[in-house]
Amino acid sequence: MSKEKFVFNQHTLQYEELKTTNKQRIFKLFGFLSSVLVAAIGLFALAWYFLPSPKEKALERELQQMSYHYENLTTDYAKLSDDLSALHEKDSEIHRMIFQMDTIDDNVWEAGVGGHDKYANLTNYQGSGALVKSALQTVDKIKRKLSIQRSSLDTIQTKAFEWEEKLASIPSIKPVRETELKRNIRYMSGFGYRIHPIHKIKKFHYGIDFTAPRGTDVQATGNGKVVKVEKRKTGYGNKVVIDHGYGYETLYAHMHEITVKKGQKVKKGQKLGTVGSTGTSTAPHLHYEVKLNGKRVNPIDFCLDGLTPEEYSILVDKAGQENQSLD
Repeated sequence: MSKEKFVFNQHTLQYEELKTTNKQRIFKLFGFLSSVLVAAIGLFALAWYFLPSPKEKALERELQQMSYHYENLTTDYAKLSDDLSALHEKDSEIHRMIFQMDTIDDNVWEAGVGGHDKYANLTNYQGSGALVKSALQTVDKIKRKLSIQRSSLDTIQTKAFEWEEKLASIPSIKPVRETELKRNIRYMSGFGYRIHPIHKIKKFHYGIDFTAPRGTDVQATGNGKVVKVEKRKTGYGNKVVIDHGYGYETLYAHMHEITVKKGQKVKKGQKLGTVGSTGTSTAPHLHYEVKLNGKRVNPIDFCLDGLTPEEYSILVDKAGQENQSLD
């Protein structure tokens, strides 16, 4: 049953049926649809503003993951910085204690990266700009310290090579390859005043006489270059002189055979010839001298190989005895 509407007509004093025209129906429908559309738009706007979209939810999850990884990265940066500081400290200790070099200045080590702010544009990103800028600046500082440390280690390496060559060149082993010299030293004439075997008067003996059987190998006591080879019937007889650099020079005299030539480079432990009794010598032995900056010094200070402190003490005592030299 359709609903009919009536209105009271004052002119006719009767109730008359209210009839709606098509135009009114259309206008009313349009108004209703407009209201629905406005309400829908309003609801959509509210949902858009307050409720995240699937894409925004995905981005939010991604940001959470990035935040987690950033925290881990910050921890790793701190660990790297600590490790680098420890390496810097060891570097300083090595410089101070071993190579006696100046350490890296703390002001240089802790200085920041100068110049313009290359990350200024990141401040436009309100949500993450400051965070990213801080991380990049931390990376720059670590990279700068690594560069300084790399340069320092290169310097240490160069110095170490120089010291390695120096240590190999400084005379430091006995010139005679004779194991009995370690523990069974029957006779040794050392540095100082000794009775000359021929003139029978005290004369200063500038080397050490190592007694050994004729033909025992004689070896270079450090890296160097042969600067003199002489074969004479008097004095030092057959002798070899080596320039080790760094102010050091060694002499090997009264040799029986010489197996090197003048100008030849030799290595520590390399054979130079054999023990003999040439020149003014009374028995097979090797007369050994060490010069430092042109001055002859006590060779006993440069015979350190293969000896315990006790054995070295015995060697020093033997070399210090006032006896008759062999040349």
